[in-house]
Amino acid sequence: MTETLVPPMVETAVPPAAPKRLFIKTYGCQMNVYDSERMADVLRPLGYAPTDTPEGADFVILNTCHIREKAAEKVYSELGKLRLMKLDKAASGGGAMTIAVAGCVAQAEGEEIMRRQPAVDIVVGPQAYHQLPELLTRTARARGERIGADFAPNEKFDAMAPELLGVRGVDGPTAFLTVQEGCDKFCSFCVVPYTRGAEWSRPVADVLDEARGLAAQGVREVTLLGQNVNAYDGAGPDGVWTLAKLARALAEVPGLDRIRYTTSHPNDMSEDLIEAHRELDALMPYLHLPVQSGSDRILRAMNRKHGRAKYIDLIGRIREARPDIAISGDFIVGFPGETDRDFEETLGLVREVGYASAFTFMYSPRPGTPAATMGTQVPPEVALARLHALQALIVEQQMAFNVAQAGKTLNVLFEKKGRNGRQAIGRSPYLQSVHVEDADHLMGRIVPVLIEHGQQNSLKGRLIGA
Repeated sequence: MTETLVPPMVETAVPPAAPKRLFIKTYGCQMNVYDSERMADVLRPLGYAPTDTPEGADFVILNTCHIREKAAEKVYSELGKLRLMKLDKAASGGGAMTIAVAGCVAQAEGEEIMRRQPAVDIVVGPQAYHQLPELLTRTARARGERIGADFAPNEKFDAMAPELLGVRGVDGPTAFLTVQEGCDKFCSFCVVPYTRGAEWSRPVADVLDEARGLAAQGVREVTLLGQNVNAYDGAGPDGVWTLAKLARALAEVPGLDRIRYTTSHPNDMSEDLIEAHRELDALMPYLHLPVQSGSDRILRAMNRKHGRAKYIDLIGRIREARPDIAISGDFIVGFPGETDRDFEETLGLVREVGYASAFTFMYSPRPGTPAATMGTQVPPEVALARLHALQALIVEQQMAFNVAQAGKTLNVLFEKKGRNGRQAIGRSPYLQSVHVEDADHLMGRIVPVLIEHGQQNSLKGRLIGA
C-alpha cells in the first residue's frame, strides 16, 4: 500500500482592505452637524472612515449652509482648493477623489454648482443624504448626479437602516438628535422654508429608539434639533405628541440625564412646554428663543407674527416657571427700513430681558426672500455700527451672567480633556464651558463643581472637597 503524502496547507494572509478616507466639512447650524454625522453613518458600511483633513481623502463632502450672504462663494472658494487636491491625488497615483456638495446651498444652487465647478461629482440636497451610497455607485460610472430636496424628510429617515438609527458613531457624552425639520413661518428674511421645506416631525417611536441607542453608547445629554423644534407634533402611540411630552418620555430613558432643544419660535412656546421647564429636572434651564428685533414695526416687516410685548410677557412666564433659566436669543440689525429708533428699541428689549448669551447678525439679503427686494436697504456702515453696539451690550450681559456663577455649585457634565495636565472641560446646565483641574478621570460623568470665577466665555471651578 502506497502512502500518498499531501503537502500541508499553507494559508496566505490577505491583508484587510484599507479603509477609504472620508472628509466632511460642515458649515452652519447644529442641524448640519447632525446631518454630517448621519452621512458618515450611511457611508461607514461602504468602508469609509473619517479623516481630519481633505488632503488625500477618497470622498470629500461639503455640507453647506445658505443662511448668510456669500455662503455660496465660500463654497466655491473651497471647491477651487479641492479641485487642485483632486488633480494632485490622481497625478500621484493615489486614485480618485470624489467631491460632493450637500446641504442648503446644494439645494438652492445645485445646477449652478455643477456648471461652475466641474470637479464636483455629486450635489445632494438636505433631504436626500441617504442616497449617497447609491450616488457613489452611479458616479463611478458617470459624473454629474444631482439629487435635490424633492424627497420628503420622512423618506430620508425611513431609508436609514434600523441598525443605523439605533447605533450612531458618537464621540463623547453629548449628541444631537433631529426630531423636526422645516419651517412654515416664512420670515421675510429667511431661506429655510425654501431649502428645508415644510414642517415635519419624526414619529415618537423613532426618536425614542435613536435616543436609547445613544444612551447605550454612553451619551448622557441630547440636544433635540429642529428648524422650529418647539412646533414638534410627532405621531405617538396615543395620538400626536408635543415637544413637552416627548421630553418627558426621553427623561425616562435609562442613562439619559440631560435634555436640551433648539431652535424655537416664540409662537410655539406652549403652556405644556413651559410647565415641563417647571417640573422636569432633566430639561436644562437654558432656552434659545430668538426674537430678531425689539421694534414692532420691524417685527411686522420680518413677518415674525408676534410683537415685542408678547415676547417679553412670554419670557416673564417662562422665568416664573423656572426662575434660574438662562435665556439666549438671535438678533438681526440693519434689516431693510430699520431706523435709529427701531435699533434703540432692540437695545431696550435686550436690557429689559437680560441675556446669558445671544447670536447677533448684520442683515444680509438672501435671493428669493421677500426682504431681499424691500426698499430702504440700510447702508452697510450703519448696520455694522449697530452690530458692534449690540454685541457690546450682549457681551456685557454675558459677562455679568458668568461672573454671577462664582460661589455656586453647578452640576457639570465632563466632555473632554483640557490643555493643561489633568484639566477637564465640561458643560454647566446653562451650556457654559467649565474648566476644572484634576478631573480628567471624570469623562462622561456629571459631577458637582464649585465655581470659583466666571469669564466672558467660560467658568473655572474645582471639585467639591478638592
